[in-house]
Amino acid sequence: MLPFYHNKFIEAGVDEVGRGCFAGPVYAAAVILPKSFYHPLLNDSKELTKEERNLLRPIIEEECYSFAVASVSNVEIDRINILQASFKAMHLALNKLKSMPELLLVDGNRFKPYKKMPHKCIVKGDGIYASIAAASVLAKTYRDEYMENLHEKYQMYLWNKNKGYGTREHRAAIDIHGLCRYHRKSFNIWPDFENGDEIIIEN
Repeated sequence: MLPFYHNKFIEAGVDEVGRGCFAGPVYAAAVILPKSFYHPLLNDSKELTKEERNLLRPIIEEECYSFAVASVSNVEIDRINILQASFKAMHLALNKLKSMPELLLVDGNRFKPYKKMPHKCIVKGDGIYASIAAASVLAKTYRDEYMENLHEKYQMYLWNKNKGYGTREHRAAIDIHGLCRYHRKSFNIWPDFENGDEIIIEN
């Protein structure tokens, strides 16, 4: 894990989580770490266990210069599409930083420029640079927490386990119960969606 991309500039790592989910918001985080920050567990959040992510979250929040987490709802995702919603979530997180970076390190291969600030898109950057990895951990833990809370009301979808992703169990639950207000309707996940026979649970 590399500590920084450029030694001179103040960098913020930026990452999003939940882009491919069937339900729930997309989350993004931005993190500015000290150049000297190091933790042996820090990695792409997908490579960590839940326990490791939960251990790292308070460490990152306490030792970073600044961090912010933001989300965009499934309703907004349906309105503007998931790619634009991901960009919006990243921008919202950057807006909330207490101090502004001079360079953005963005996980992935695409990004909508933010306030003319220089940025570098890095494919699989969450497994390369510490600040992006830290952002991935925060985005993941905050989103997982949100979906676990939603599970209490919509237990049939097993969001405490699948976090809204299209697992076999989640698909089976949709076949039986239909869609709820937190599903992304634009993803065409209900079999008869295109025929107008969508079933939606509103409570």
